[in-house]
Amino acid sequence: MLQSFFGEHTICIGRDRFFDLLKRNKLLVRKTKRSVHTTNSKHHFRRYPNMVKDFVPLKAHELWVADITYIPLKNRFAYLFLITDGYSRKIVGHHVSDDMKVSSALIALKKALAQKPAETIVIHHSDRGIQYCSAAYVQLLQQNNAHISMTQNGDPYENAIAERVNGILKTELISSNYDTIDRACIHIARCISIYNYRRRHSSLNWQIPDEVHQQKGPQIRRWKNYYQSNKKQQQDAIP
Repeated sequence: MLQSFFGEHTICIGRDRFFDLLKRNKLLVRKTKRSVHTTNSKHHFRRYPNMVKDFVPLKAHELWVADITYIPLKNRFAYLFLITDGYSRKIVGHHVSDDMKVSSALIALKKALAQKPAETIVIHHSDRGIQYCSAAYVQLLQQNNAHISMTQNGDPYENAIAERVNGILKTELISSNYDTIDRACIHIARCISIYNYRRRHSSLNWQIPDEVHQQKGPQIRRWKNYYQSNKKQQQDAIP
């Protein structure tokens, strides 16, 4: 990811030396284990089929992926609701809350809808959590030219883009020691701005999400299709 940056600035450094430099300055990312469940799929609301297994968006606002991740505070947790564009990887809606209520999910959705041209049809893909299946959330999607797609089980590959965005934010940008939710809100907004307008992605051919958001057509993806790769491995394992 840094090769192009080093080349532009005539910096010559090997991998081992680079990692030694990061280690000495305590800049290596520590691995963390997920310990909070943010999906409650035990409810009576309708669950929708997965529409995006083979879908490849060719412009912004054709596919959105939604997810919720937890944010550690000093004595409790906050929750970050995210909606990311599947074409550009740009975060188009977010909200930090001290609860996991439908009303919190709706705030993030309304921010995303405010950016979408009214006539554009978008596929909204999420897990089967109660927030996304709720009557209020589904109704708002249907009123705004949105088709609804959901994962079929707990396989993270079914919502791989959302999981990847969560990982980038929490390992590279978001802190893990906020004192208050107000401080978390302010800092996370800055982190998302950095993510959208400064961070380059291998899945975007080392471009920035906001740049790609203005484009159309196929993107060169320097990554694997993890869902298809995992599916093929499972099929190959069947005798």
